[in-house]
Amino acid sequence: MIQKLIDGILSKGAPVVVGLDPNLSFIPGFILKNAEEAAEGEIPEYCEKENVIAAEAVWQFNKSIVDAVYDLVPAVKPQSAMYEQFGIPGMIAYRKTIEYCRSKGLIVIGDVKRGDIGSTSEAYARGHLAGKAFDVDFATVNPYLGSDGIKPFLKICKEYDKGIFVLVKTSNPSSGEFQDVLIGDGRAVFELVGQKVREWGADSMEGVYSNVGAVVGATYPEQAKILRKLMPHTFILAPGYGAQGATAADLSGFFDADGLGAIVNSSRGIIAAYKKQEYSKYGEEGFADAARAAACDMIEDLRGAIRVGRTVWRADR
Repeated sequence: MIQKLIDGILSKGAPVVVGLDPNLSFIPGFILKNAEEAAEGEIPEYCEKENVIAAEAVWQFNKSIVDAVYDLVPAVKPQSAMYEQFGIPGMIAYRKTIEYCRSKGLIVIGDVKRGDIGSTSEAYARGHLAGKAFDVDFATVNPYLGSDGIKPFLKICKEYDKGIFVLVKTSNPSSGEFQDVLIGDGRAVFELVGQKVREWGADSMEGVYSNVGAVVGATYPEQAKILRKLMPHTFILAPGYGAQGATAADLSGFFDADGLGAIVNSSRGIIAAYKKQEYSKYGEEGFADAARAAACDMIEDLRGAIRVGRTVWRADR
């Protein structure tokens, strides 16, 4: 599966994943109104009307965003919590979003951050990766229960040709409360987790890279340089660009000498771009056009800043 992601990056010249995290505050009023009209009639059992409306709005919003960017980027990353909050209708919208993205040829990274052990961990893996419930291509996984939580995912990944991204050094400000703590040999916890990711991935290689990737926040470029050396065959998913403060200049250490090895996420910086001053000319009605413009700008920003090796994903390759 990792090779399919790499091929997508190369074919579109963009190491960019769009986060589909549709907070209701991002959704234009006319879509909410359309969703309310669509929700008129009998409400399914166990569903609140407000959740039915919200889920329909999320679906309509997502579809427009995907239509605007699918030819520019290789992947999307829906955050499951943004759908789970709306109960059953929200999870239906989540599945519809996944299916629509796949129909557009996009790689889908399910940002689910699951972490448990044994049969429970395997149930999470089957639910998200085995094609019987949500069928994403990659899932994000929390490693802090150790190998007992990861190995069931590895089993399902091998069985269904899927992948995972393990949380190693996350982009949030308080991540260092645990991840930067030094252990007995002077290494930080995030380095120990990176070493384990490398070990877990050794048996899941697909060419140069493994189907076991790592989440490393773009907000921590110095730690990323350490991890890039520690995990030479681990593909990195880098959240934190744009809205969280990371710039393209921060990201060079995430990539290998050929300009591969990482994909950079932007969520609200793209899907809510119409709310930003530089894209305000599009207005609410043009929210999807604003998202496309923001995605183009991000791609060009990365192309201009990451000057390493042959930079095989650049437009002039």
